[in-house]
Amino acid sequence: MKSAMSTAVALPPVLDITAAGPLASEFLRVRGKDVSVDASKVERVGAQCIQVLLSAVATWTLDGMEFDLANPSAALVEGLEIAGLEPANLVARNA
Repeated sequence: MKSAMSTAVALPPVLDITAAGPLASEFLRVRGKDVSVDASKVERVGAQCIQVLLSAVATWTLDGMEFDLANPSAALVEGLEIAGLEPANLVARNA
């Protein structure tokens, strides 16, 4: 059953080490809701923010909630590929 309480989270253009803490806090703020992450404006992504995103996907999966990556920018896709990942790794569906 999909939650009626869903929310959107927009990623900033620069996802570097200084963005990791605020990004984690934002995900904690919306925990318990289905989330759609707008990744269209990402220009640069670092390993720390990729870790935060992967942690959020794992958390949403355990919580039985949906976590969707919407409109991933070319820069985000490239950053994920460098890390051996793809946009599908940042999606959690309620089974």
